[in-house]
Amino acid sequence: MKFRIGQGWDRHALIEGRPCILGGVLFAECNVGPKGHSDGDALVHALIDALLGAAGLGDIGGLFPDTDPRWAGADSLDLLARSWQLVQEKSYRIENVDCTIITEIPKISPRAGSMREKLAEVLGVGANQISIKATRGEGLGPEGRSECVTAMATVLLSTGLN
Repeated sequence: MKFRIGQGWDRHALIEGRPCILGGVLFAECNVGPKGHSDGDALVHALIDALLGAAGLGDIGGLFPDTDPRWAGADSLDLLARSWQLVQEKSYRIENVDCTIITEIPKISPRAGSMREKLAEVLGVGANQISIKATRGEGLGPEGRSECVTAMATVLLSTGLN
């Protein structure tokens, strides 16, 4: 069995007038949302980079460049599904996904289970294979000042191929 590990990192400014979508979940009560060419879902973007990196397939910017109008306003879960399809074509399967979100707003913990379920559904794995953790900037840096949301993801892939 062959294992591959990948990591992803993404950060988006939080601005008024944008829906706040993280991990495919809408935080309707939040008055700011991530700025981005797509829906700005920093968690899903970090996860895409982790998957693509583990499989040796480049990064999100190479597949879905922000200069391409086709991806303007795109649902990041759709981008994840497209990316996962490419990874599966290389005969990989997901062993586990570990994600961390750093932000003051919105509060992640109450919706972490919903995020796990959404991601698991797109990836065709059990929610128990996905971990979503949250931490705060506690007044430090752009996360601590509620200026942005940062997400990190690590993915372990396996295949029966040598």
